[in-house]
Amino acid sequence: MGTSFAITVVGHDRPGIIAEVTGALADLGGNLEDSSMTLLRGHFAWTLVVTGTDPAVTQERLRPLQDSGLWTTVIPLPESDAAPRSGVSYVLSVHGGDRPGIVAKLTEVVAAAGGNIVDLTTRLAGDLYVLVAEVALPVEADVALLERQISAAATSVGVGATLRPEDTDLL
Repeated sequence: MGTSFAITVVGHDRPGIIAEVTGALADLGGNLEDSSMTLLRGHFAWTLVVTGTDPAVTQERLRPLQDSGLWTTVIPLPESDAAPRSGVSYVLSVHGGDRPGIVAKLTEVVAAAGGNIVDLTTRLAGDLYVLVAEVALPVEADVALLERQISAAATSVGVGATLRPEDTDLL
C-alpha cells in the first residue's frame, strides 16, 4: 500500500479530462479510491483521493495538463482510520432568492447542533438559489429544535429550508 494523497483538477470543461487524469495515474500505479466531480458554470472541478507511491512524481506527471488549461494540485494526506461516519443521516434542502450568506447561515446552525455536512451541492438557476446537503447528525441531536433553528435561520436570509431523514432505500 502506498501513500494517500488528494488531487484536485480544475479548469474549463472539455471531453477527455477524466480519461487523461486517470490514465496518468494508472501509468504511475496510482489507485483511485474516492472522487467527486462536477461542472461548475462550465468549469470542470474534480477532487480525488488516490493511493500511489510519490505525490511529487504524480504532480510532475499531471503538470502537462496545464497546457490545456487545467490546474492540478497534489496534497499528501495523513493516515486515517477511515472510520465510517456516525450519526443519523438527514437531507437539508434550501431554496430562494440568491444573496450572500445563505450557505454560511444554514451550515452554522447545523454545525452548532453537532451536525457534520458530508455532501453539499449548490446551484444558481436564474435568480433561484438551491442548496442540498447530506447531514450526519449525532444520535442524541434534538431534531425538532434543529428544524426550528433552521427555519429561523432560513427566514433571516430570505429563503425556505427543510430538514428530512435521508431515504436510505434509495442509496
